[in-house]
Amino acid sequence: MTTPDLTGIRIIHRAMRGDLHRLVALTEHLAATTPTRAKAIAHFVGRITHTIHQHHTREDEIVWPLIERSAGAAADLSDLTEDHSLLDPLLNEADAAANAFAAGGDAKPLHLALKRLSELLDEHIEEEERRIFPVVLQYVTEKDWADAETKIRKGGDIRFDLCWIGQYATPEEMARIRKMGGPVVALMLALLRPGHRRRQRLIFG
Repeated sequence: MTTPDLTGIRIIHRAMRGDLHRLVALTEHLAATTPTRAKAIAHFVGRITHTIHQHHTREDEIVWPLIERSAGAAADLSDLTEDHSLLDPLLNEADAAANAFAAGGDAKPLHLALKRLSELLDEHIEEEERRIFPVVLQYVTEKDWADAETKIRKGGDIRFDLCWIGQYATPEEMARIRKMGGPVVALMLALLRPGHRRRQRLIFG
């Protein structure tokens, strides 16, 4: 059995955590800003929270059943599933605080909501990678994992995910992704990257 390639999920985990960390730092001392920038920050928060929700939902629906079928008693996913149920209220709280901020509200509630979300997600992902990745590598076939990733991608936004990949992948990971995705992925990245960078400059300065 060939070992599954976990490059994609490692990058997405890194991106979710990384952008939450950046948003927590940004909002900690954020004073009044322009309406355009406030709306851009709120929109970006919404993109992150939506992606986190989609990610953990597809883990529940696609990845966890695959691991249970492949590993049986070797996989105990109960507490990780419980974490997923705890994430949704925090995601909703962050969305509500972002919308209030975009409407002219204070950044403090947004900062606190993002901080709570970031802390839980950090803890959850660290535990997931420590416990579940070794199980996947030992028990799940390369084909089954690739099939699961294909199903997961169908529910995502490839444009947003590719921008994340371009921002958070290491050079070695990027070379692997270009090899797997071919010229189409390289072309899409080249087309999407300038707009992504403009939005990032508006939000983070």
